[in-house]
This record gives sequence, structure tokens and C-alpha cells, in this order.
Amino acid sequence: MSLNANIGLLSDPDKADRIFGITRGIEKEGLRIDPTGHLSISEHPKFLGSALTHPNITTDFSEALLEFITEPSSSISDVMAQLSEIHQIAYQHLDQELLWASSMPCQLGEEESIPIGQYGSSNIGMMKTIYRRGLGHRYGRHMQTIAGIHYNFSVPDSLWEDLKKAAKTTQSLKDFTSEGYFGLIRNFRRYSWLLLYLLGAAPAVCRSFVRNQNHSLVPVGEDTHSLYQPYATSLRMGDLGYQSEAQSSLEVSYNELSEYTQTLHKALSTNYPSYYDIGLKNKNGEYQQLNTHLLQIENEFYSAIRPKRTSASGETPIHALQERGVEYIEVRCVDVNPLLPCGIDEETICFLDTFLLFCLLQDSPKTDSAESACISTNISRTVYSGRDPELTLLQNGREVLLREWGSSLIDQMAPVAQLLDSANQTDDYSNALAKMSARIKDAKNTPAALMLGEMEENQETFFAMAMRKTTEHKSHFMTQKLSSSTKHKYEIMAELSIKKQRDIEVGDTMSFDDFLADYYR
Repeated sequence: MSLNANIGLLSDPDKADRIFGITRGIEKEGLRIDPTGHLSISEHPKFLGSALTHPNITTDFSEALLEFITEPSSSISDVMAQLSEIHQIAYQHLDQELLWASSMPCQLGEEESIPIGQYGSSNIGMMKTIYRRGLGHRYGRHMQTIAGIHYNFSVPDSLWEDLKKAAKTTQSLKDFTSEGYFGLIRNFRRYSWLLLYLLGAAPAVCRSFVRNQNHSLVPVGEDTHSLYQPYATSLRMGDLGYQSEAQSSLEVSYNELSEYTQTLHKALSTNYPSYYDIGLKNKNGEYQQLNTHLLQIENEFYSAIRPKRTSASGETPIHALQERGVEYIEVRCVDVNPLLPCGIDEETICFLDTFLLFCLLQDSPKTDSAESACISTNISRTVYSGRDPELTLLQNGREVLLREWGSSLIDQMAPVAQLLDSANQTDDYSNALAKMSARIKDAKNTPAALMLGEMEENQETFFAMAMRKTTEHKSHFMTQKLSSSTKHKYEIMAELSIKKQRDIEVGDTMSFDDFLADYYR
């Protein structure tokens, strides 16, 4: 069905629950730094609980890279309240440390000075640490200090039931839902350049980040400590970020769930020469990586969006998807906005919901290799030159101005925003879309441009600007009042997470070698 037909179907006031039942959750990363702006080398604060088992506070690659996880919610305000709450809790236990405000990292030392995440002595904890050790060997530790925001999005089963009925298909609801989410993913990939332009907040980096790397960045004026591209949007989404020569050869299909999982299965079972050369273990018998394959686990596949299904204990993500279908999608290309205390705000969430629902409801043709190449080209151009008013992108084989295509997409999204407004009895979605329209009309309104504008106005380096914002955010959260019940709740969560980790460690009955073999079986 067409976009207009789907909007018409869901505009019935009796179906409002299909729309306000949309659920989202946020995973927000941020580096712990010392007061001088250098990466913290201290252990994960014990008062924050176990990074292995805490439901809301964990770490990503580095021991210093905190990850805050909100519970899925149909309320945007509840999601933001919890994200703010977790920041406040963290600052209660960071002493003199701070949370770096930007996606691109702080001052970094040599590779080996970056501590990787530690998760205890259990088999699953060791697996997580060894996986990160492998990432360091494969891609370098500098790249793994980049932070981002992962946005998890799902719509209720009732919406899929309505769409299935309208489509007059004999598919099972599971298969129809998976097919629908993959349609969303294909459209997302077609239009994700728009998110990089509108939300990109990583136009510059500290020189220390690209130490010993080939790059095309230039100094910011006479500031040799900051490197950038004058019209850049989100450098973390380009070849300085989560890109790999090995994965460039991996042609992942998003046309069918079965094709997607087959591709990843192959990558998980095929040796890659340079990873084979690293070796599985060192001369002391210590694991250097989980395996020598193109991918150690599914999460190593770097993509801007992923289909997801909650896995059972010991179950691989691929198996969960194959058995029970797609449950939600995870958007991975949103930068941490240093201009916002939480790195994201309600306005951004309203736009993301509008964009994603638009991608879901619009017709989504299958993607071929030629279109995939165009998608990659558009992403690269937007990353490095997105704010250039003369930049063109490839649309159906022809060059079009980014601004013209972007304005057209914003116009097409307007009925979706109105649908969301009507169901939620608000005008927040249309207002958010209007703000994004203003960014299309004038790139000076984008986060990337505003960051560079502050650097110029204050005559400060990227590091100085990010450090100033970091300090401001700490003051913001430290002045917020937490109720005693909230503090107690997180104290209990921390204690329970530590106990749970210990229980897991005590309960292990097999060697790590056997555990790993069983996991891949």
C-alpha cells in the first residue's frame, strides 16, 4: 500500500493506540575523563554496579566508555526523564571525573593506554572482554572510543495486524512483521543521509584521534590541535569511524530476513586472512580474539541500522531473529549532541519517530547492488560535505541538490507528523519537523554548524569547546535533585547486579574453551 493509503488506514481515531503505542528506548554512550580532559584509566566505578549485569548502566568497548540504557517506553518524556536520571546517578559516583560531551573522543594517548572493558571471571564475562580485545587488534583502540546514541524503535502488534489485513496477505503475522521492518530498514538506508545532515554533531576531532592515520582532515584555521572538513556533519559515520576494509567486502542483503541472516552466518564462519594472522591465542595461551573469522559475533557488523530480537540466555542474535522474527530496529547513526546535556532531546526523538514511521509506511522496493553503491556514495558525501549548499546526491541515477531532496522528504513526512500529533494529542511532532525544515533551508542551524560557530566565536579548539560543554553538563546534572527513593532504587540495582555477576561466576561449570565451542555450535 502507498504512504497515503497507510496514513488513511491509521487515521481512524479508534486506531490511535496503534500510534501512541510506538515504543522507543535509548542507549547513550559517553567517555569518562579526568579533570584535564584525558581518558580515564580507572576501573568502572563499583558504586555503579556490575557492567555485566546492570540493566541501565554498562560499558561498551572501553572500561571508560559508559553506556546508559533506558527502558523501552511509549512515553517520550519518560524516556528522557530516565536518561537524565541515570546521568545524575552516575555523577553521584564519579568523584572528579566527567562525562565527555561529544561523540568524537577526548585527548587520547597511545593505543595500549586505552583500557578495554572488564566483566569479571565468568565465561560470558570473559567472552565480552575477549571480544573487545579482538576489536582492538582488528580495528585499533582509538576507533573504539567513539561514542554514539542508539535509538531502539518498535510499533505495536496491533498496527502490524491492521497493515496485514489491509494487504490481504496469507503470511503469518511474524513473517509479515519481519518483512515490514525490513522495508523500514531499506527506506532508512535510502534516506539516512538526511539524519547525518540534520543531526550530525561530529564535524571536528582532536588531532590525537587520528595519530598515525591517513586522513583528509585539515586544521580549523590556525588551530592545529583541531582537525575538520569545513562542511562536515558526522565524521564518525565516515571512514574515520566504524568502517573496515574487511567488512567492505561483506554484501549484506536487507531484502529478506533469510538473506540477511545467511550473509551474517557466512561472515561468522569464514576465516579472514589478516585476522587469521593475528592468531586465536598468543604464545601464553591467552585469547587474542574470539575467532579468526570475518566477524567474531553478529554485533561486530558495523551498520547504521539493525533488525533486532531480544535473545534468550545463551542464544545468538541470529538464532533469535530466525526463530521469532524482527521485534524492533536499532538506529546507530545518531551523534551525541554536545549542545544538549543528555546528548539528545525530546524534539530530536519526535523527529526520529516521524522519520522512522515514514520509512515504515512508505512503499519500499527491494535494493540491488547499484542502489547500495549509491547509498554508500550519498553517505560519504554527506559526512564530509553535507553542509555545502551546492552538494548534490545521487537519486535514481541523477544528481540532485541535497537541499532540494531534503525539503521534498520533509514535505512527505508532514502527514506522518500530523498522524503522530493527532494520536498523541499534541503538536510536538509537526513542530519538530518544522525545526528540521529550518535546518534544511539554512545549514547554519544544524548542530555541526552551531558547534563550529561556538568554536569560532569563543576562539577555542574543538577540545576546549567540548570540555566547556562537558563541564556545563556536569553542573547541570549535579544541581538536579534526586529523590531519596530514586537514589535507593539505584543503590539496590547496583548491589543486585554485583550479586548476579558473582552468582554467574559461581555457577559456571564448564571451561571457557567448551563454553565458546558451545556458543558457536
